[in-house]
Amino acid sequence: MSHVDYHAEAGVAQLTLNVPPANCYSYELMQALDTAILRARFDPAVHVLLLTGAGEKFFCAGADIAMLQGADPEFKYNFCLHANETISRLEQTPKLVIAALNGHCVGGGLEIALAADLRVARRGAGKCGLPEVKLGVLPGTGGTQRLVRVLGKARAIELMATGETFDFDRALALGLVNQVWDADSGAAFLARAREYAAQFVPPRTASRAVGLIKRACQTGADLSLQDGLALERELQQRLFTGDDAKEGIAAYVERRPPSFTGR
Repeated sequence: MSHVDYHAEAGVAQLTLNVPPANCYSYELMQALDTAILRARFDPAVHVLLLTGAGEKFFCAGADIAMLQGADPEFKYNFCLHANETISRLEQTPKLVIAALNGHCVGGGLEIALAADLRVARRGAGKCGLPEVKLGVLPGTGGTQRLVRVLGKARAIELMATGETFDFDRALALGLVNQVWDADSGAAFLARAREYAAQFVPPRTASRAVGLIKRACQTGADLSLQDGLALERELQQRLFTGDDAKEGIAAYVERRPPSFTGR
């Protein structure tokens, strides 16, 4: 079992969680996901990462509870630490990450999705939420920290304390996902997700600028305003020394569509 299938085409690297039947994650899956993230990060031909789950029913149902039941506390601690490090690597990769929620996305599955920059979902395909409180634990793979940053303290605490799960239209209303689409099948949904990802790939879009917008927001949100502005200036300077800024400015002056390279 590969745990994570990797396929890169036309500037988009698709990472598919593949652990039937529910794509639950284990230490082995997190190792495979970490490897796939690094592969996409180091590939100059990849501009966007698209993360999804295998099958029609699950994006990811969270951690493998049976595995955790049989593990000792020290393993559980190191497992959670490694999972946090892997998900943080996804979040900090200077390329756009889109989570395509093709099915149930609960517990640790939602925690993985929260580390993506954008989330799109298939209408009616499943539920999402962080119900860990019903197991007597808290969302321990970044859920308490990322959900509060997305929804604010009061709403995030309410959802985690009740353990409520809800459909993707409710997630859209909350601001937890960016888009919810109707699709006749999982394949049709994934095709639309790839089409959505393609808009952020050269020559249509300056993908390096998108990546640094992400870095400015992901890192700057945890800084003071002045430190965030300093980060913004440094990232802007990096873009000014690249090819896409020159092309974008020249195209504007010459009144023609730009043709970006991602450099």
